[in-house]
Amino acid sequence: MAKPLMAKATAVWLVDNTTISFKQIADFVGIHELEVQGIADGDVAVGVKGFDPVANNQLTQEEIDKAEKNPLHKLALKFNPAAVGEEKRRGPRYTPLSKRQDRPAAILWLVKFHPELADSQVAKLVGTTKPTIQSIRERTHWNIANIQPIDPVALGLCKQSELDAAVQKAAAKRAAEGALMTDDERRRLVSTEQSLGMSTEPRIPTAIEGLETFTLGDSNRDDKSDDDDDSGDEPVYDAESFFNLPKGGDEDDDEDEDDRR
Repeated sequence: MAKPLMAKATAVWLVDNTTISFKQIADFVGIHELEVQGIADGDVAVGVKGFDPVANNQLTQEEIDKAEKNPLHKLALKFNPAAVGEEKRRGPRYTPLSKRQDRPAAILWLVKFHPELADSQVAKLVGTTKPTIQSIRERTHWNIANIQPIDPVALGLCKQSELDAAVQKAAAKRAAEGALMTDDERRRLVSTEQSLGMSTEPRIPTAIEGLETFTLGDSNRDDKSDDDDDSGDEPVYDAESFFNLPKGGDEDDDEDEDDRR
C-alpha cells in the first residue's frame, strides 16, 4: 500500500486538525500507533511543522469526514496518475555513500566464489555498473592489488535471501543450457537455509588423507609372527649375552678385596 509523503509531518497535521483515532492515522502514514500517541502528547516530533495532506493532493476532505464518523474506516491515499510505476525501482540498487567504497571487495567476492552469476545479477546485488564488474573480472581495476574479497552480505550491501535467489537462478539457467558443474560449484549453489539444515558429515583432515586403510591391528602382528617362525635361525639374546658379563665375576671381586686388606 502506498504511503503519503512526509509521514510524521502528515501525522502531526492530522493529530492537530482532526479527530481521527491514533490507529487510523498510524495505518495511513505507516508508523506505530504509540508513536502517533507520542506526537499527541508532545514527546515525539517536537518542532515538526504539520504537513497538510489535503492541500498537497494526498488526501480528500471526504475521506477525513468518513474516518471521523467511523473509527474502523481506513484512510485511502488519493490516486495520483503521475505516481503510477514510481514504486518499481529502476537502475542499479542505491548504495549509501558510507558503503560505496566496499563495493569492489563485494564484487571480487562474487566473481571469485560465484562465477556463474551474470554481470547484471552482480550489478543488481551490490548496486554497481557492468564496466566496474568487467574491470574486476579482468583484473584491470585501478586498485585491484589492494582489494580483498568480502561477502556482500557481511558488508550489508545485500540480503542473504537475495544472494541465494540469484545463485539458484543462475544454477537453473546453467543447468538448462546443459553446462557441467564441478563439485565445488554445486556446493556453492546450496542456499544458507539448506546448508544449515544438512547433517554434519565427518571429514578426514587433509594432513592424513590416504591413510584410511592403515591400521595397527592383529593382522600385522600375525604376519610378523609368521615371518618370525620362518626365520628360525636368528639367535635369541638374553641379558647376560647382551652385556657379555664374564663368568665368576663375583669371586674375582672378593679376591681383590682380600689383597687390598
